[in-house]
Amino acid sequence: MKVISNIDNYNATKACSLTIGTFDGVHVGHREIIQRLVNSAKEKNLLSVVLTFFPHPRMVLQKDTSIQLIDTLAEKQQLLEELGVDVLIVHPFSKQFSRQTADEFTRDILVNSLQIGHLIIGYDHRFGRNREATVDDLISAGETYDFSVEKIEAKDIDSVNVSSTKIRAALNEGDISTANTYLDRPFRLTGTVVQGKEIGRTIDYPTANITLKEDYKSLPADGVYFVRAVRKNDTLYGMMNIGFRPTLAGQTRSLEVHFFNFHENLYGETLAIEFLQHIREEKKFSSLEKLKEQLRRDQAFCRELIPLN
Repeated sequence: MKVISNIDNYNATKACSLTIGTFDGVHVGHREIIQRLVNSAKEKNLLSVVLTFFPHPRMVLQKDTSIQLIDTLAEKQQLLEELGVDVLIVHPFSKQFSRQTADEFTRDILVNSLQIGHLIIGYDHRFGRNREATVDDLISAGETYDFSVEKIEAKDIDSVNVSSTKIRAALNEGDISTANTYLDRPFRLTGTVVQGKEIGRTIDYPTANITLKEDYKSLPADGVYFVRAVRKNDTLYGMMNIGFRPTLAGQTRSLEVHFFNFHENLYGETLAIEFLQHIREEKKFSSLEKLKEQLRRDQAFCRELIPLN
């Protein structure tokens, strides 16, 4: 999959089948759209192209810096590549870009820059300055510029009953099961292993401290989770604690993962960690020994969840 950082950098070699959206979470509803896109492109001998934007339009137009996104750009890129998309265009969203009229966007972007042949879009999609145009306007433009429009009807979208907002709400409650069901995959976070205070080593539970580059990344609620990561083609299972480590009088929120039967140095490595199940809420213990006893129970419970094959 080619990744293009700006529409201006895209050099169309053939007509495309296109869809447009933020696709935060690449959830089960998004996957339906992307699958239609890839299939239609193959049937029509077109390139499958996804046009998305960053920063998120709400960050720019509403100055909503508090919005948390389910996937980082890198995670979204990987997920779309796995689904078979040919080209991902990530266009910088700005106020100037948002002021384009619907006609300008259709003519200059869709037709002239992207050479659109087919468009797949949700029934409620709006675009252009002040969101002035609807899907019916796109259908009309398609007749003018000779591209077809496949409208995803309300019944198809509503039947999925999934939204990024619902997934974020589930994550905020620590409800990994619901979030994973809506995503049709385990929720993941990608971060770098950094050196911590190494207190876990003193109680026989060494942890990898994870730091995230993106401050907009959604995280599950504080607690302990059963997780896995793939490293050098090996699948590592473990348990992750998200929170303030109250037993240790922690002052900042941290992400720490203990992998079972693993003793290698991970400092500086980037890990993609998948959340499989919520184990318990974070709590303060009266001593390190009491914490160690609980970690033994957590580990025993998690080991029972590891697939046999």
